[in-house]
Parts: sequence; structure tokens; C-alpha cells
Amino acid sequence: MKDGFVRVAAATPRVSVANVEENARRVAEMVRQAAEAGCGAVCFPELALTGYTCGDLFRDRALLSGAERALASLLEETAGLDILCAVGVPVPWNGALYNCAAVFHKGRLLGLPAKSCIPNYSEFYEARHFTPAPATVEVFYAGQRAPLGRGLLFCCENVPDLVVGVEICEDLWSPAPPSTSLAQNGATVVLNPSCSDETIGKAEYRRELVRQHSGRLLCAYVYTDSGLGESTTDMVFAGHDLIAENGGLLGESQLFTTGLVTADVDLERLSQERRRMNTWQLAFDRDVVRVPFRYQASTLEAFQPQRDFARTPFVPRDAAGLSDRCQLILTMQSVGLASRLSAIHGKVAVVGLSGGLDSTLALLVTVRAFDRLGLDRKGIHALSMPCFGTTSRTMSNAQRIAQELGVSFREVSIEKAVRQHFLDIGQEETSLDVTFENSQARERTQVLMDTANRLGGIVIGTGDLSELALGWATYNGDHMSMYGVNASIPKTLVRHLVRYVADHSEPRLQGALLDVLDTPVSPELLPPKDGEIAQKTEELVGPYELHDFFLYYMLRFGFAPGKIYRMACRAFAGEYDAPTVKKWLSTFYRRFFTQQFKRSCLPDGPKVGSVTLSPRGDWRMPSDASWRLWEQELQSL
Repeated sequence: MKDGFVRVAAATPRVSVANVEENARRVAEMVRQAAEAGCGAVCFPELALTGYTCGDLFRDRALLSGAERALASLLEETAGLDILCAVGVPVPWNGALYNCAAVFHKGRLLGLPAKSCIPNYSEFYEARHFTPAPATVEVFYAGQRAPLGRGLLFCCENVPDLVVGVEICEDLWSPAPPSTSLAQNGATVVLNPSCSDETIGKAEYRRELVRQHSGRLLCAYVYTDSGLGESTTDMVFAGHDLIAENGGLLGESQLFTTGLVTADVDLERLSQERRRMNTWQLAFDRDVVRVPFRYQASTLEAFQPQRDFARTPFVPRDAAGLSDRCQLILTMQSVGLASRLSAIHGKVAVVGLSGGLDSTLALLVTVRAFDRLGLDRKGIHALSMPCFGTTSRTMSNAQRIAQELGVSFREVSIEKAVRQHFLDIGQEETSLDVTFENSQARERTQVLMDTANRLGGIVIGTGDLSELALGWATYNGDHMSMYGVNASIPKTLVRHLVRYVADHSEPRLQGALLDVLDTPVSPELLPPKDGEIAQKTEELVGPYELHDFFLYYMLRFGFAPGKIYRMACRAFAGEYDAPTVKKWLSTFYRRFFTQQFKRSCLPDGPKVGSVTLSPRGDWRMPSDASWRLWEQELQSL
């Protein structure tokens, strides 16, 4: 309910079969707990007021009337709580019995979505008692008038992205779940009151079903399962609660427990994804009934998101996942380059090897591409081009890495050529300005291009995604190549890729790679101080871990500066204070907008992740767009 986040809960109380008053009391208590936890919506299990395992007692008028009275009491008990609730209840109407979820808010019964798919196989015999959901009708139930049937959507008037749909248990397991239509008609959150018995292997299947369904529908999915207290005459129920969002699992209960599972879901992210993916089509079915509700302003103001955000969203958190990801990325990069070499019948590649991270990764990828094609590694020409800012450490590492990989290595000093160029254009060598720096970068590119022409090869680009986002490259210098293998690899990921190769290398190559990882990131265009690197990139433009965080959430989801700022403050709490985050976020936006002209003419390069800046693919932006709107929002923080 702030920055697009809303907290949802799956609530599994202990059930007392057919004891409707006790069940209503337990539900009311958990509604209070969910409200106190800041939840905007809470979902209870299927037939929670009676218990799912009542069997033929569902034919008994006493049970059905008792359930109706229990719901009326529950509505009264929760009238002061600003939370949307869904509770399973059997509802008789027009000579039939429907398996419904009573959806209510602040004592008002909003609707009674009914179960569409009634299972009658194996251990299930619901068709003995229940009828599939009818077209929506208005009924009088629990002292209030409300719509009953299928196609009900509960729309929050003051949180426009919050649209709640409900399907019940078996509906999800069917070939055409009702939630598909609900989502296409706008539902961003789907609640599923369920009572799914536990059998061997079912929990794993259920988890994947919920997770993948949330991904297909681009929605948040709250699956609430009945558990302890249900009759164990023939079945056992585990209370397996799940909360998923767009294919990711946000919360899960332990089996055979009761209680609340909560998670903050990002409605803005879901809405942005739906707008981005044109194959995800909204529908406007005429038989859908939209029921409005609103939160109190004080509830919205009091809400504070508690969702955790990874500091490095481009990097998997678990070690096994990271290893697999690194292997796949290196393969994708090398396959991209190998395909280009095959297309041009190329057997020579030229790489400017500085001894830094990016050029090291580019060389490692090139070696893999040559190995894949069965080409001689000596066809890879690694050129070290020292000048005014080059240190002995980076030069030594470049030579060691080239030797250990078995590629051709050559040192070409560009000092003489750059000094002559300074004389030609009237540049003072003592003036350490942008011309001083860029002249070196462009001279290196000229050497690489001409060497590639002489040898009949192509120049391999080394620049990474983070540098392209910030425009931290010399136009027509290191900005230019014939194929950029790192174009969609952010700096935070470059480190892990190089480390992955180091971990799987012989000791001598491993030692050189580890020293590269330990070397400060620098273009080495300014003279060193006491033999050490004086020009450190992250001191000039800011920490790459921050910029990669900003980049991911701006490009991947289109979040506004304020939201990204608050997310970053939470993610990097204890590492960077709020003023520091704001400072570098401002730098990021300023550079991102003003440096687009460099990205408008990028060389080809393989896309490996969901975020990339290719002007031919994922990012098309005018080079002269104003960043004033984003600047104003930052200034208001």
C-alpha cells in the first residue's frame, strides 16, 4: 500500500469439524493478528467455518444455518479491522449448495465467489454435496446482500493496482483455472482458500503449481490450505500455505503447522510486467462483476513495506545457483562469439588486455569460443597497450593471464603516439583533462582496429553493462569494437564470472585471476601515484553495487526514483546511509540520460539476461531526452 507494496497473509487456524462458533472465533482472532501485522488481505482455508471434512453433515440444515450465523458474527467482530478477508463457507441458494469464499472488509460482505470445479474422484466426492459456481446472482446471506457466483473481482478504489480475485482449491488444478480469466480482467492478487489432503510428493507438486501459475498470470497468488483439526478418518491435511509472485516463492509454511504466513507483494511490479509484455492480453468480460472497497487513509499511511531486496539482483543468492548461472552465462557469451566468427569465417580475434576485470572476462570468453570452434588459441591476439596511467601490477597480470591461456601476447606502448597526437592538436601534456584521458582510449582502439585489419580478425569489445549505463566509456574509444561480449554483463556479475573461472583453473592462472579480482576498478588514464592506481572508478562515479541495483529496478520494472531510493536504503542499510544512496542515485540518472548517445550506436553483442541496453533490442531511447522529471523527484526526497 506504499510504493506499490501490499502485505498479504495465508492463515491456517486449527479446525474443529462442524463447530462453527469455535471456528469463527479462531478466524476472528487470526484476522486481528493479520491486521496488526499490517496485512491488507488475508485468506483462510476452504470451508474454514465448518471444516472441509463434514461429509454428509453438509446436507444438514443445522450446520448450514450455523455457518451463516457464524459468518454474521464474524462480520460484526471484524467490522473495525481495515483488512480484506476471504473465508470458506457453504452457502445454500435456490435449491443448491455452493462451496464459497465469503469476502468481506470492515464488516461489509463484498461477495461470495463460488468454486467452479467440483472434484468427484479418488478420495474426493464433493459433487455429492456441492454444485459448480453459477453465473453471478445477488443473494441475501448473513444479514447482507452480496453477489454470489463466478467472475467476482474486488477492486480497491484507493490502491488502483490492487484487484483481488478468488478461486477455490480444485479450480487451480483444472485445465482452465478461473483465475486465468480473473487475471486477464485485472486481478493482480488471487486468493485460493483450499483444503488439499497430503500425500507423498504432493507438497512439491503443489508448490511448483502455485509458483508457476503466478508466473503465467503475472500475479500474486495466496494459497491457504486447511490442516490440523480436519477429520483424519481417511485423509491427513498438512496446512501447506504458499505465497508466490510472478513465478517466485515469497512465503511458505511448514507442513502440519497452523498460523500466519505473510509476504509483501509488489503490485506495481506486476502491473509494469503486464504493460511490458504485449502477449499478456487483458480481457473485458461482460459477466465479470467488480465490487469496490477502500482502505482508510490512516491504514495506507501507517503501512511500511518489510520486503527484503538482494543487494545484487543480477547475482543468484545461493552458491549452487550462482555456479550454474556462471557456467550458463559463459557458454552463452562464447556461443554468441563463436557464431559470429563462424558467420564471417573468422579465425583471428584481437583483445585489448589491460589486466582489469572486463578485458580479462572478454579474453576468457574468447578462449572458450575458440575452443568451441576447434580453433588454435594462438589466433587470439591479446594486446597490452601501456601509457601514462598503466601500473606494473595490471601489466604483469595481463601478461601472466595471456601466457597461461596460451594466446598470442604483445605489448604495444602508445605513449609516443599519444604524445605526437597532443602536439598535433595543441594539447598540453600537463593538462589532465578529458582530452588527456580520451586520447589514450581512442589510440588504443585505433591500434586494436588496425591490428585486426592487418591480421584479418575482429576486435572483441570489453565494456560491460554497468559502464554502458553510466556512459563510462570513451565515445569511439573503448566504446567501440566489432563484437562486444560483455555488453549485457553488469559489473557485479563480471566479478563472479571471473571468480568462477578462477575456481576451476590451474594454480598459476588462478593466482593471476584472483589478483585481477583484488585490483581496484580503473581505466588507468591518469598517472599513478607512487606506482599505485590513482584513478579509481568507484570513487568518481559511485559504487557499482549501487548502480547495478538502480539499473536493474529502473530498466527491468520501470520503478520511479523514489521507490528505488527507498528500496536501496533498505537493501544497503548498514553499508550506505540515505544521503549517500541519494547522491549516487542522482549521479546514475544524470549519467544515464546524458550518455544515451553512446548507447545509440553500440556494436553487436549477445543478450544473456533480462536487462540489456542494445538499441536494436531492449532499450530504445532518444539521446536528447530530458531527465528533469526524475531530478525533481530526487530533489523532493
